[in-house]
Amino acid sequence: METFDPAELPELLKLYYRRLFPYAQYYRWLNYGGVIKNYFQHREFSFTLKDDIYIRYQSFNNQSELEKEMQKMNPYKIDIGAVYSHRPNQHNTVKLGAFQAQEKELVFDIDMTDYDDVRRCCSSADICSKCWTLMTMAIRIIDRALKEDFGFKHRLWVYSGRRGVHCWVCDESVRKLSSAVRSGIVEYLSLVKGGQDVKKKVHLSEKIHPFVSKSINIIKKYFQEYALVDQDILENKESWDKILALVPETIHETLQQNFPKYHNSLQRWEYLMKAISLQDSTKNDKCGPYLEWEIMLQYCFPRLDINVSKGINHLLKSPFSVHPKTGRISVPIDLQKVEQFDPFTVPTISSLCHELDAISTNDEGKEGNEAESDIKRRTRDYKKTSLAPYIKVFEQFLENLDKSRKGELLKKSDLQKDF
Repeated sequence: METFDPAELPELLKLYYRRLFPYAQYYRWLNYGGVIKNYFQHREFSFTLKDDIYIRYQSFNNQSELEKEMQKMNPYKIDIGAVYSHRPNQHNTVKLGAFQAQEKELVFDIDMTDYDDVRRCCSSADICSKCWTLMTMAIRIIDRALKEDFGFKHRLWVYSGRRGVHCWVCDESVRKLSSAVRSGIVEYLSLVKGGQDVKKKVHLSEKIHPFVSKSINIIKKYFQEYALVDQDILENKESWDKILALVPETIHETLQQNFPKYHNSLQRWEYLMKAISLQDSTKNDKCGPYLEWEIMLQYCFPRLDINVSKGINHLLKSPFSVHPKTGRISVPIDLQKVEQFDPFTVPTISSLCHELDAISTNDEGKEGNEAESDIKRRTRDYKKTSLAPYIKVFEQFLENLDKSRKGELLKKSDLQKDF
């Protein structure tokens, strides 16, 4: 993947917003079929411009107005907020207290920096293929729960463009949820608790909830390769001391003496499991039946940013926004191919603009392009770039939303006939 130069961003963004941004699909998403009057018009957008100029409470009448404004402002970052009681761009004219956030998708934000105490390959904003597995596990665990435990149908997973993933749950009933209910859902999905000073962050009770056992089943598929090979979590004394902090002190000495006799993390993990079960069968100071699971969860379980999910008026970065530091596009992730998703092959704004140049060169010799509408040309443009498969994932998501909406309308009209 070619290098991205942030100095070129303003020019690249102009081209991207003019010829590649999927406005039609984007409007189709946030308009939700136009079923609720003024739903799109009351939605807040916020733009971050060059030099960190931040403009909140933007709102637009229609797709064409959104397009014009984005092409005029050239935002470095686009955030999506709530649907308000009034048009956000008129919030200053509404009397105090009347301007209220009413609806928004339930969103989740998972950021790799929250795993810095358990990943050994990278830290802060850096990621690599060895720690990206954490995001794969997070998507698998959270998505299964949203689908099976809560029955949510319309879940859009999006790569943030740098070091994390976002999820947008778009079911009609979900968009209406109160802040308290959203908090309850995030609470249900959280098992790793405590800040930097807390060593042991997972405590399981005697009675295991199905959510925990199903999450463990997912982690088990990745644990050996991810934790014991790639992260090598028992490689040396410094790394195994972190794990010893999670087991009873009565076995520390035995483990410290015997760990050096083994050659790698795989062997040491096996020995650790034997030591724990031996401790459980012979001593009063039991490790607890789920110590192995507690360690696995602490090292692999998703870490959610609770505040992002519980606040209805909380802003979240928009899909198809460009990350100003990496140049990567915030693209939807295909749930059928989560394991194959590679953040390093995601198109950057510079690679897309080079692809566009190549298209333009090829098209120069062709006649009749003048009369072609802007929309038609844009569709043709993105379909010839590496953005195409990601827009296809987005369109499939929109298709399912449409089907669902039509199904609901049919149900309603059938019910009315019955009366």
